[in-house]
Amino acid sequence: MSLFGTNKKQEVILSLGIIALAFGLALGAMGISSEAGYAGIGPNFLPMLVSAGLFLCGVLLLWEAMGDGFSHMPDSDRSETMHAKPCWSGMAWMSAGLLLSAALITTLGFILSCSLCFACAAHGLRQANTSAAQAALPQGIRSWLRDAFLGLAIAAPVFWMFTKFLAISLPGLTQSGWL
Repeated sequence: MSLFGTNKKQEVILSLGIIALAFGLALGAMGISSEAGYAGIGPNFLPMLVSAGLFLCGVLLLWEAMGDGFSHMPDSDRSETMHAKPCWSGMAWMSAGLLLSAALITTLGFILSCSLCFACAAHGLRQANTSAAQAALPQGIRSWLRDAFLGLAIAAPVFWMFTKFLAISLPGLTQSGWL
């Protein structure tokens, strides 16, 4: 296969995309105030750390892609991955959850918007993991309620930990600070 055969070209594009995402995250993190908070660490520390880790992963993937490619993947996984079709409906549900959460966080508050994001992401992942015949079957209200409840169970302690213990202000639904 040539240097930029189909698989190698896709691997290089994926690697460069991850590196570009790392730069975008770092650029966004630079816009966050860096004034030191608890233990001398500012709010931009974690996004910068994540962008550095993402950049490192992108560079290592690019190194692999320019060498033998992602050849260390088992053959069965590689053949299934290379021929798998993307699940656009799953990606749409996950994107919708993220965008709705960002748009509604000041209206619904952190807990409810994160629960909505979790439920949409879980629905999208469930669709991506099912076959075409199973995807035609509608998801019941029970699975939506279960996902929303799980989202609440995860988001509420995170909200309370950040607002009550770390004194970080997150948008709430009420003025009491408990929801």
